[in-house]
Amino acid sequence: MRVLVVGGGVAGTATALALRRYGIPSTVFEAYGAGGDDAGAFLTVMAGGMSALASIDAADAVVAVSYPAAAVETFTADGTHLKHGDIAGPARTLSRAALYRALQELAVEREIEIAHGRRMVDATRTGGGGVEVRFADGSRRDGDLLVGADGIHSLTRRLIDPQAPSPRYTGQHVVYGYADGQPVPSAPDAYHMVFGSRAFFGFTAPGDGRTWWFTRINGESRPAGTTPAQWRDLALAAARVDDGPAAAIIGATGEHVVGGDSYDIPTTPHWHDDRMVLVGDAAHAASPAAAQGASMAVQDAVALAEALHEQAEPAAAFAAYAARRRPPAEETVAASARLTDRGEPR
Repeated sequence: MRVLVVGGGVAGTATALALRRYGIPSTVFEAYGAGGDDAGAFLTVMAGGMSALASIDAADAVVAVSYPAAAVETFTADGTHLKHGDIAGPARTLSRAALYRALQELAVEREIEIAHGRRMVDATRTGGGGVEVRFADGSRRDGDLLVGADGIHSLTRRLIDPQAPSPRYTGQHVVYGYADGQPVPSAPDAYHMVFGSRAFFGFTAPGDGRTWWFTRINGESRPAGTTPAQWRDLALAAARVDDGPAAAIIGATGEHVVGGDSYDIPTTPHWHDDRMVLVGDAAHAASPAAAQGASMAVQDAVALAEALHEQAEPAAAFAAYAARRRPPAEETVAASARLTDRGEPR
């Protein structure tokens, strides 16, 4: 069996690593030269994601390029402390780019083929019961199965079901930044979350000499060409109405800013057909409020590989995988949407 994995982000590379655990060969096709267009953002891999990474011998590589995340402190806009909460399990904070690199380096070490600069434009079934994938550069590749790890705007999802739902704008922008130094004191393994008057703000100072921050701001969808400086100015304007730490931290930030509109997909009716299957955001995109996107992607990868190992027929394996992963994934997407609506942290 040869599996073609479209998308070299967290979901796709983790899928290839999980498949290799069971001796199933795969090739990963990545549209970008390295990483993706949101590689400047950061994330937290929660306990479930770390456990899934450990099952494919990838946890140590992620720990080596990340920082511990142990607690969350929440505050009102005027600085009143609301509550302290411990993050369950060995959660880790790292940049999305660092996670991409760690997983892809492992894949290369384990002799998994990764083809960069290969953007899928179509895929069709072949007469022999396989799949042919066509790429924007004119090249083609045949395989037995296609795993769509191609993100929230997944082409694979539309190939499986032309009536599949489109991503839904959540009504919020999400801006990430890295401030020089530590303008506001913070424990290195804690997140500080602030319910601002105009935005929800969070930050951590994990130990690399910078303060990592993000903010969620309500507003109409912004054009794709919005610059880092414009995202920073938007975040700063929302922060300045309060006396909390957000304005000082954003004000100490230079060009290291990335922003975008937040989208989700409440449900995807069809995760698979007989030869194609979805993992990660292609199947169940959540807003970032619950901080579970990367963890869910790795859990998908492990569950899919296990199903393909256990079931002789791909269609049966896909059905078993979807039955296992759909309920918790859709529950998390719904919970994240509720948090987004209320402007609350996880």
